[in-house]
Amino acid sequence: MLMQRVATALVLLPLLLAAIWWLPTPALYAVFSLIGVLIAWEWAGLMRFSSASPKLAYAALTGLLLAAVWWLVQQRPELWLLLAIVSLLWWLYAFTLVRGYPKNFERGAPGKLTMGLIGQVLVLPTILALAVLHAGGSGQPHEGTWRLLYVFFLIFAADTGAYFAGRRFGKRKLAPLVSPGKSVEGAIGGLLLCAVWACTAGIAIFAPGDKTVPFVLVSMTVAAVSILGDLTESLFKRAAGVKDSGTLLPGHGGFLDRVDSLLAAAPMMALGLHLLKL
Repeated sequence: MLMQRVATALVLLPLLLAAIWWLPTPALYAVFSLIGVLIAWEWAGLMRFSSASPKLAYAALTGLLLAAVWWLVQQRPELWLLLAIVSLLWWLYAFTLVRGYPKNFERGAPGKLTMGLIGQVLVLPTILALAVLHAGGSGQPHEGTWRLLYVFFLIFAADTGAYFAGRRFGKRKLAPLVSPGKSVEGAIGGLLLCAVWACTAGIAIFAPGDKTVPFVLVSMTVAAVSILGDLTESLFKRAAGVKDSGTLLPGHGGFLDRVDSLLAAAPMMALGLHLLKL
């Protein structure tokens, strides 16, 4: 299993970095959209369809919607902001789902229509936010690359800090009925490491100046929301009775298992930077 995880990472990580570094934003959006379609396929698996045809249809619909969103944003650039706000509202609601689980699922998991809508609220704002982050900044060469990498490593810092702090100090469970392995102390450790990342790499990349304190607070908020993204996916997997969302990534499970934190973090980071005018 470990060798599979390492081999998959060694293949995919350089490809991802090369795409972010070399591709223009429209082409990168197309790459991310392909990943979004694969995520939709896996999400359809959580909807417990009995055959592959509905899953294919849902994935195809997601691809069409991603293409439509890109076209609409060319006509109305402010559309991305609307989708980011929709994402914000969803994550506020998702927090209540995680806190109330399993009591709020006593009558069963959400129906297929509701799950289908949730899947689109997860995928569409995220893919568009990644493109917005890549296209943002003052136009310096590869500035968008660094902005995206900042978000990716912010999530990595949250995970890494939570892992080591949780192992050393973890006593109180963060959400025991959703993800028993996560602790309050681990989450705090993750947020503290994210603060260090924001105060070092973040200041170097975004040069927030007199907005440094708000920028660090936004980064820590995004890190906290990324933890919520992880917990929310765990909740829906638990409700569906599965351990992994898929098997597309050997040793890692599915794409959804790898990007659950990003689904929450990317729209919130794009929204936060917009509010700070960075």
